[in-house]
Amino acid sequence: MTHPKQAAIAVFGEALVDDFGDRQVLGGAPFNVARHLAALGQEALMLTRIGQDENGVRMRAEFERFGLSMAGLQVDGALPTGVVSVERCTDGKGGDHRFTILPHQAYDAIEAGPAMAALAAAAPGTLYFGTLAQREPQSRLALTGLLAADTACHYLDLNVRAGHVTERCVFASLHAADIVKVNEEELLDLFGWYTHTRLTTDDMDSAEVRRACAILLRVFKLTGLIVTLGPRGAVYFGADGAYHVTPLPARPPQLADTVGAGDAFSAVFLLGRACGWPLDLTLARANEFAGAVCGIVGAVPADTAFYRPFIERWFHA
Repeated sequence: MTHPKQAAIAVFGEALVDDFGDRQVLGGAPFNVARHLAALGQEALMLTRIGQDENGVRMRAEFERFGLSMAGLQVDGALPTGVVSVERCTDGKGGDHRFTILPHQAYDAIEAGPAMAALAAAAPGTLYFGTLAQREPQSRLALTGLLAADTACHYLDLNVRAGHVTERCVFASLHAADIVKVNEEELLDLFGWYTHTRLTTDDMDSAEVRRACAILLRVFKLTGLIVTLGPRGAVYFGADGAYHVTPLPARPPQLADTVGAGDAFSAVFLLGRACGWPLDLTLARANEFAGAVCGIVGAVPADTAFYRPFIERWFHA
């Protein structure tokens, strides 16, 4: 199922493999978003780069499984497909994992020319981007060119990764964005950097938090700021003073893990914008879908039948 009357959504960034040692899982926040969009029937253009290796073959197979266009998929003859090494912590932190994001991967070398051509052909209504794929010059310059040439809505999923994302990158990305999604920790980083306030996010409706978010909206000329709050849902701040809170689910979702919950939220928020859903409905459905993804192991379901109930209720009810 596709929605042919809707503009495509372009997704720029990393497609990588999370290597747990005994198993490998395809991931990367942008790739998670693109796969969710495609599975829900939304045309998505994934702009990324993979290597000529076994992981690259697996990536191509995943593009085919989800029906994603390969028009934005580049292949590097020297650099490997992106890998994140994941190991279980043994320092008393229970079941936590330690993530090592390997440097100099294929997604760090996305070429501007092919990406620009693919974007122009797709004429998307939205361009999604994050910060990890901006850590090295070539991909960062490619994205800068795309953002400058493209008149679509720019959706930034901040996704700050310690050691891989600088405040300078965050600053430039915020200035390039129209709508920004952050989690609570990232919001506190923004408060500290740009509003010089020390606040908590316990009460998102407090005058202090709303004032600080209004400063961010004004300074970076944003139309919207989304803050995801885990089991407490999400909050949307608009440049026009709008304030929307997602309703809590009638029944808490079953929790397997929280990997990819933010990516699931972004995918359905972007889908809702493309479909013209009211903002409150879009936020509620995005939050519901993120909760459902928390009920499976991993960021993307192994069986695409997972998406059928959402498609039936959202498009065929």
